[in-house]
Amino acid sequence: MTAAQIFAPAQLVGYLALVLGISAFLQKKDQRLRLLNATQSLAYAVHFFLLGNAPATASAAVSSARSFTALRYRSPILAVLFVGIIVGLGAHYAHGLGWLTIIASSISTLAMFLLTGVPLRIVLFTSTLMWLTNNYLCGSIGGTVLEFFIGAANLTTIFRMLSDRTKAREEATLREPAL
Repeated sequence: MTAAQIFAPAQLVGYLALVLGISAFLQKKDQRLRLLNATQSLAYAVHFFLLGNAPATASAAVSSARSFTALRYRSPILAVLFVGIIVGLGAHYAHGLGWLTIIASSISTLAMFLLTGVPLRIVLFTSTLMWLTNNYLCGSIGGTVLEFFIGAANLTTIFRMLSDRTKAREEATLREPAL
């Protein structure tokens, strides 16, 4: 790969998405995760548009709108609405492996509206693995690196949250009066 390819406009936007995505998944607070994820998905949509990957562009754009909406609202109805939009776009744009991003965005959508804490991050990790596969196969340098590091950051945060939960339980046990 040449320097021109590495620093092409599409790749530069992918690198921006990388920074935003890693920042998102290092957050323990769900709202910060959703905000940074929304912004990262917007950059991702531009990245895939510039790469000519219509299913990934549509999926990332809807994911951005979904995450911005999920900042304010928790609703199974909104989750179903956004999944419907994603699947509808998939029916129009996706073929073959293009469905991978549609499935990934659909499960992320359900997670963003219906889950919190560790369960939210576990479902998002599954979605990350699907996006990682898509990005590698379509030649997205920044996207592949992004999803790899998002996965690592997300796993790190999951373990940090579980550790915090364990410490809190241990401290609560120490404070309980003996019977």
